[in-house]
Amino acid sequence: MQKNDWHGVPCQFFFVYKGFWDDWDWGSVMHKISARQCTLNGAVRFDGIGVHSASPVTLRIEPAAANSGFQIARIMDDGRIVGPVEVKFPRVSRTTLCTTIDLGESVSVATIEHVISALSGLGVDNALITLNGEECPIMDGSSAPFVEEILKLGLQVQPAMRKYIKILRTVTVRNNDSFAALEPYNGRSLDLEIDFDNEIIGRQRMIFEWTPRRYVEDVSAARTFGFMKDAHVLRQAGYALGSSMENSIALEDDRILNPGELRYQDEFVRHKLLDAIGDLALGGLPFYGRFRSYKGGHALNALVLTSLFANEANYEIVSADKLPVAFDALDDLPEELEVTPYLRSVG
Repeated sequence: MQKNDWHGVPCQFFFVYKGFWDDWDWGSVMHKISARQCTLNGAVRFDGIGVHSASPVTLRIEPAAANSGFQIARIMDDGRIVGPVEVKFPRVSRTTLCTTIDLGESVSVATIEHVISALSGLGVDNALITLNGEECPIMDGSSAPFVEEILKLGLQVQPAMRKYIKILRTVTVRNNDSFAALEPYNGRSLDLEIDFDNEIIGRQRMIFEWTPRRYVEDVSAARTFGFMKDAHVLRQAGYALGSSMENSIALEDDRILNPGELRYQDEFVRHKLLDAIGDLALGGLPFYGRFRSYKGGHALNALVLTSLFANEANYEIVSADKLPVAFDALDDLPEELEVTPYLRSVG
């Protein structure tokens, strides 16, 4: 991972007025973090392979203008650039084993959920993602590599007010005994449960009250996983060609093949939660409400967004200053995350 310039990729620049840090009332500044949008404080590059394609890929994340959301562009082999387009649920073209979005011109990008999860989980509102392959790099199978580099960069507070999708009515989608739901709630909460016919995984549930710090500590390091019994069929179908024990937890019967311990005792449900945070960010704004899921996945995550936005009575777009004063989740930041306040010029 390098932070040097990547020639040929359009960059966006942001000018902020910087003052002396010691002169600031940090309680006031932290309030602004909750109310204002954020982007990255610089650009960062990642090199890796796609977990399904096994193809090498370079991905770059850089700052983006306020109100632009998460944008993605792909550099083709002939040098032309497709996009950027906003990463939103109407562009989801496939949800088999990952989330794939359509950029137009018969071009797509797969496995976007981990990098988007990292951005959304840390409270980033705006970012430009550019890559030169068909799939985002899998890295170690979690969002931690993306998170670690963003923490090093820090965040830049922007002048625009942060907006949320406030859930007004419960929306539920089902597939046999599986379901996903978005429902009204005073905060941002995710309640996920998985149930596998496997002694190692079994039935696991996690209730997660979101804050950036909790995301880093409790979710970001959870890795993707798969079963050896499925490997041959998946690879014949063109999936998991880049999967290995360096980027996935491999299970065979009722044992884990990877050396070492799990990163969390319930790492499997935590990874599903990581995926859900990335998928739900395709709503275009952070949601204010509760997400619940039982035996869910990428398909149900995309479907519940489609159902939510099918009726304007299900939600409303609200600015941060219209939410309850007690909602201060964005103030709970990782200690190592440096946030540069937005400072207006005076005079």
